[in-house]
Amino acid sequence: MTDTTVIADELQRFRLDGRVAIVTGATGGIGSRVSEALARVGARVVVHGRDQARADAVAHGLREEGAQAAVVTGDLTLREDADRMVEEALGAFSRVDIIVNTVGGGAGTAVYPAESYPEEEWDRIMDLNLRSVILPTQAAARAMIAGGRGGRVLHFSSVRGQLGIDSGFSAYVAAKGALDALTRQQATEWAKHGITVNALSPTFVATPQVESLLADEAFRAGLEARIPLHRIADPDDVVGASMLLCSDAASFITGQVLTLDGGLTACQ
Repeated sequence: MTDTTVIADELQRFRLDGRVAIVTGATGGIGSRVSEALARVGARVVVHGRDQARADAVAHGLREEGAQAAVVTGDLTLREDADRMVEEALGAFSRVDIIVNTVGGGAGTAVYPAESYPEEEWDRIMDLNLRSVILPTQAAARAMIAGGRGGRVLHFSSVRGQLGIDSGFSAYVAAKGALDALTRQQATEWAKHGITVNALSPTFVATPQVESLLADEAFRAGLEARIPLHRIADPDDVVGASMLLCSDAASFITGQVLTLDGGLTACQ
């Protein structure tokens, strides 16, 4: 019979008691779910969002479950806001151990032919999906390096960083492909500080942001037909991998892009 004490000891490697995790985009469908998961394994969570009321609501939900949570609002495409977010996290909890970057998206709002993609829209999508990750991660990494305890960086990329699609998504796929490369570069540079850097690369996830698209039965059926598991991902589907890569259980995993796609890229 398995010793339950041994099992409990093994599971301790997934606990985050005493750690401080910043979740950017924590008011979104993925960010809010990841915030809940990290809080439930002991992390103190810094909830970032651009809307104060929505960020307060997420933090209130975490506190209702007994977690410690702080709220920071701001536009992470602006260096001053990104730096302030980390400063406020340090002010609230005196340390930063984890940053999870879930800000991004917008591919369907900027669909243009590759040969005539508008420069203004290119810049907007690149800022939303790349600059909004680079700036807060730099600030968080500086805090981790100064703290001398190592840390965890987790980016949210997309299968579109690996796969093209004939839908006019040039800027989006360029941003996500760059994020995959940046993950490897940051991991290489920050390994000497005990900081691991990884990315999750999901396919379509059913969040409020894409409700209108998924309401189109033909569109949804087309997605499901291309995914070997024949279903759309749910925010719960990103939780296990997120918890792993933020924990001590993943202390030897760095520079990796883990695809969460129901088998999509296995058959493309």
